[in-house]
Amino acid sequence: MTGRLDQIDGHLLDNYQRDFPLVPRPFAQLGQDLGLTEAEVIARLTALQARGQISRVGATVRPNTAGASTLAAMAVPEGRIEEGAELVNAEAGVNHSYLRENAWNLWFVATAADADALAAQLARLRAVTGLDILDLRLMRAFNIDLGFALQGPRAQMAPRPAPDMMALRPEDRPILQALSSGLPLVPQPYLRLAQKLGRTEADIIHRIRTLRAAEILTRVGVIVRHRAVGWTSNAMVVWDVPPPQIEAACLSLAALSGIILC
Repeated sequence: MTGRLDQIDGHLLDNYQRDFPLVPRPFAQLGQDLGLTEAEVIARLTALQARGQISRVGATVRPNTAGASTLAAMAVPEGRIEEGAELVNAEAGVNHSYLRENAWNLWFVATAADADALAAQLARLRAVTGLDILDLRLMRAFNIDLGFALQGPRAQMAPRPAPDMMALRPEDRPILQALSSGLPLVPQPYLRLAQKLGRTEADIIHRIRTLRAAEILTRVGVIVRHRAVGWTSNAMVVWDVPPPQIEAACLSLAALSGIILC
């Protein structure tokens, strides 16, 4: 566990990366669990967000359910890395970007409403950078969670069932967008979202529950920036696996406690 968090903030981030309360006053429920007032919980989360230690309180959407996405990379010359990163990050659909070792050094996750919009986004980036893009589309998700314990043993991840796409409705898309951007840190965040969308609080909570149960939302909770809280070492690893062995290899990898993407 990093020393950058006090004990209460540590519990707040460790315990609520998943299963965030889907009740009218979720921060009050967190406060009851932690011995804090609702206002104290909101103040702590606001401070953690201001320090860059959390990106939001919201949800992660399973890739290629409500839209299209890809893992992409560019081979950016050393003298153009900052320029390249700025151009990539200027695209609204890019939600992760990072510098890694290897000739393909600038990696990012690009998202869009559909496959055509995603292709157009990558074409724009090729045009403005003058660089080729390695476009690695997801074929099957074995484990996409992006959360892990900050202290104590890390639990093994159980294989996730396939998403139930019949549960997704067109009117759910504004909810998914809001959860991807982050809930407002106010006493009744679902009510605030409902008012913005012209719906009821009960309807918003019900739809989030339904989307989580359908595996369209992989988790609802506090989205932690792990490097900002002290986790500074990670690696992206790839193997060239013979096709008959792919499923067995990926299921074994996805079950390991340190693997957050497979």
